[in-house]
Amino acid sequence: MIHFPREALAQELVAALRGQVVFGDAHNGLFLAAPRRTGKSTFLQADLKPALEAAGVVVAYVDLWADPRRDPGDLIADAIARALVPHQSLVSRTAKRAGLDSVTIAGALKIDVSKIGKIDGVTLPDALRALHEAAQAPVALIVDEAQHALTSEAGEATMSALKSARDQLNRPGEVNLMLVMSGSDRDKLLRLVNTYGSPFYGSQITRMPPLGQDFVDHVARLITAQRPELAPVDTGLLMQAFERFGQRPQFFMEALGQSLSPLADLTGRFEQAVVDAASRRQVDDEAQMESEFLALRPLERAVLWRLLEQGPRFRPYDGEALHFYREKTGAPVTVAKAQNALKSLRERTPALAWKSARGEYAVDDAAMHRWYEQLVQTGRWPPEDAQGDLALTDGDDA
Repeated sequence: MIHFPREALAQELVAALRGQVVFGDAHNGLFLAAPRRTGKSTFLQADLKPALEAAGVVVAYVDLWADPRRDPGDLIADAIARALVPHQSLVSRTAKRAGLDSVTIAGALKIDVSKIGKIDGVTLPDALRALHEAAQAPVALIVDEAQHALTSEAGEATMSALKSARDQLNRPGEVNLMLVMSGSDRDKLLRLVNTYGSPFYGSQITRMPPLGQDFVDHVARLITAQRPELAPVDTGLLMQAFERFGQRPQFFMEALGQSLSPLADLTGRFEQAVVDAASRRQVDDEAQMESEFLALRPLERAVLWRLLEQGPRFRPYDGEALHFYREKTGAPVTVAKAQNALKSLRERTPALAWKSARGEYAVDDAAMHRWYEQLVQTGRWPPEDAQGDLALTDGDDA
């Protein structure tokens, strides 16, 4: 996979995080939303992180999906510890030579010399303050897939601790802690900022600009450099294909590789082959979601339908929801039955529903929302089951 540098965007975000943008709020926390596989994580690691470091900022990066089974607080503490290690090595070596069992970093964090790189028994604000004071530089913490923290009480506590650290370390005109939270689902990420009880209430979710024509032009130049006989490349067709791929570079590059392979049996230009591959991917993706929907039992379908329709306004057990389920299944639905249906949606592989520690629900994959909205707009919702419609009873959901 090639890397397309997005240096201008990275520099704009660095300025915003440092509080150098008039009327900007990124210095209180930058919340970036972008669909899965559209290059978000690559940008954070390969563009934003180096740009922050070039500006003299110490950066700790953590992906909460790297190990979904681990507590988000542990993952974040590990990332801070890794960033702290280069700044404590000289002190720890001195301590070992002196026969000391522990050292105090920057007067704030006492660390067992035998556990260099690990943070035990300290709060996240303490650890971040120690990193800031040891490095004598501002600190940026990049949390990728931050919405995963909301699935447990411990994760929510971690987000609140980060907000506390921000409030302690930052002062008017002086930004010592920059927080970047990214997510692949805007609806889920919104739960960090949209209610009084949210850890970062009042902050805004920013949609990360997707890759576009400049990326396609970059790819076209690479193709021309390696295969001059293919010039000029039809960038219009390639952009059409890229959009059909949902602006997901991985799938786009795979299709390009197959079309440009010496083993490819093409009768025309490679650009049209990439467009055709994108169309097939689009049809396959929609067919997969339709298959998953139709494989559900009637009440599960009704609950998922309600979730897709309501989005953040979804209330699974109120009177309107229960009436909706009854209308779609043709049978009375109790709260217990609806609970079982939601549980089943969450336990499927892959999961179809997501639940926060506060009992909020969302569709697990935001792509299903886009699929649903497209079918509604074209008058094709709901998908029809060739073996029967939705109005069948669930006798085993009690």
